[in-house]
Amino acid sequence: MVSKLYSDYDPSISMRSLEGKTFDSTTVNLNDLRKIPGVISLSKAIEETVIVKHGKKWINARMVGIDYSFTEACDLKNHMVDGYPYLEENGEPTAVIGASLLDKIDGYISEMDGYEELTLYTPLRDASIARLKSPFKVSPLKVVGRMNYNKDVNMSDLLVPLNYAEIQLNYGSDITAIYFHAEKEDIEGIKSILEVKFGKKFQIKTAAEKNELIFKTSESEKKIVVLILLFIFILAAFNLVASLNMLFIEKKENIETMERFGATRQFIFQIFFFEGILIAFKGILIGLVLGVGVCLLQIQFALLQMPNTDGEAFPMILQVKDVLFILVTVIVLSILSAYFPVRYLVRRTIEGI
Repeated sequence: MVSKLYSDYDPSISMRSLEGKTFDSTTVNLNDLRKIPGVISLSKAIEETVIVKHGKKWINARMVGIDYSFTEACDLKNHMVDGYPYLEENGEPTAVIGASLLDKIDGYISEMDGYEELTLYTPLRDASIARLKSPFKVSPLKVVGRMNYNKDVNMSDLLVPLNYAEIQLNYGSDITAIYFHAEKEDIEGIKSILEVKFGKKFQIKTAAEKNELIFKTSESEKKIVVLILLFIFILAAFNLVASLNMLFIEKKENIETMERFGATRQFIFQIFFFEGILIAFKGILIGLVLGVGVCLLQIQFALLQMPNTDGEAFPMILQVKDVLFILVTVIVLSILSAYFPVRYLVRRTIEGI
C-alpha cells in the first residue's frame, strides 16, 4: 500500500540540476532521453513554492507545472476526489489541487460552475525589495479538480500546465526537473545510463530514493512485526515444554516398565520427542488454516475497513514466500522446543544417563 501511495504520483526517476535551481531545457536532448531502453515517457517540470488565497485565507503550496504525459503516467483521472483531471479548458489554463490543500482554505468545486477560483501569488524571478514593489505576480486561477494520492501530495501540491508555470515565473526555456516514467524492472538500468551521461551536472533519484525514509520505515515495521511474533511463539513454546514435563511425570511408571522390558534410552527419547512434534504440528496446521483463511476472507470480502476512507478495505497480500518463511521458522522452533526439553527429561528421569 505504501509503495502504491507514493509510486503512483512520484516519477520513476527525477533529474534535477546540481548547479542551481533551474536549468535550460534546450541543453538536454529530450529525444535522445526518450530513446533510452525502458523509458515509457518523460515530462519537463517546473516546481515552485507559491501562495494561494481564497477569501481571507492564505496558504503555501507547491506549484508543479507539468504537461499531459505526466497526468497520463500518474493516472490522475483515477485519483480524483471530485471535479475533472483537466489542465486546460476552452484554451484557458486550469489547475488540479491536493484535496486537503483546498479544504484548508475552505474551497470547494462548485457543481454549478464546475470550478473554484483562487488567487495565485507567484514569486517574481527578478524581484527586488528595494524597488518597493510587490515581489509576487498575482493572477486568478480556476481549480477544476481535487486529487487524492498521499498525505504529502494532498497537503501541498497544485498541478498547473507547464506553459502557464513558465509564463507566471518568466522562466522561458528553463525548467527545474525532468520526470521519467519507466517499468519497475528498468528503473535501475535507466538511472545508471543517466548517471553516466549527466552524473556530474544533475542529481538523479528514483522514487524509492526520494521517499527513502517512508520505504525504509515500511520495511523496518515488517521486520519488527516478525520479531515480535517470533518472541510470542517462543513464549508460547513454554506450553509445549510444560505439556511434555507433565507427560513425563504421568508416564513415569510406564517408562520404568518399558526400561525393564529392554527399551533403550534412545527409544524412549524418540517416543516423547515425536509426541512433542505431534503436539506442535497440530498447532501449526490449525494456525496455517486460520491464518490463510483470514487473509483470503479479507482479500475477497473486505471484512476490515480503514477509517475515513468510504469503505476502503485494509490492504492485504498473501504471498507464498511469506507463508513458507513462517512455516519453516515455526517448524524449526517447534523441533528445538521439543528436542531439548525431552532430552533433558530423559537424562534426568532414566538412571544412568
